[in-house]
Amino acid sequence: MSDTLTKEAPQSTPQGTPEGMVKGGVVAYLCLDGALKAAEFYKKAFAAQEVHIHPVDEKGRTMHAHILINGSSVMLSDPFPEHGCGFVPLAGFSLMLPVKDVDSWWSRAVDAGCTGNMEPQDMFWGDRYAQCKDSFGVTWAFVGPKKG
Repeated sequence: MSDTLTKEAPQSTPQGTPEGMVKGGVVAYLCLDGALKAAEFYKKAFAAQEVHIHPVDEKGRTMHAHILINGSSVMLSDPFPEHGCGFVPLAGFSLMLPVKDVDSWWSRAVDAGCTGNMEPQDMFWGDRYAQCKDSFGVTWAFVGPKKG
């Protein structure tokens, strides 16, 4: 096995990234039809905090939006097919939010306009779990401790 696969990658803070925003791991970068609308919706549904929104172009599209959800970065952009970044419908994944209160996170998301796919319930593996889907096609999963 290559040493590059077994060694941990060095952590760095890219220029322009606020200190404390880079934690390592994986950051979701979603290409959505309506990235600015999604960022605003995520403020209501998931208590997202805006970090940076790149100004829109003449067609009302943004090439980059950075928000924080549950302490982690989520990046958004509109499709730019003229630059090889067209829209592809989202499928085959979900974004999971580890939270302390699955029920309140799920309820807030559904009250904001998400469709409840799976109501909160205690699962056989030992956690409480729920799912919803937003109008942009993203499935969100919530996982946390069972209700006491």
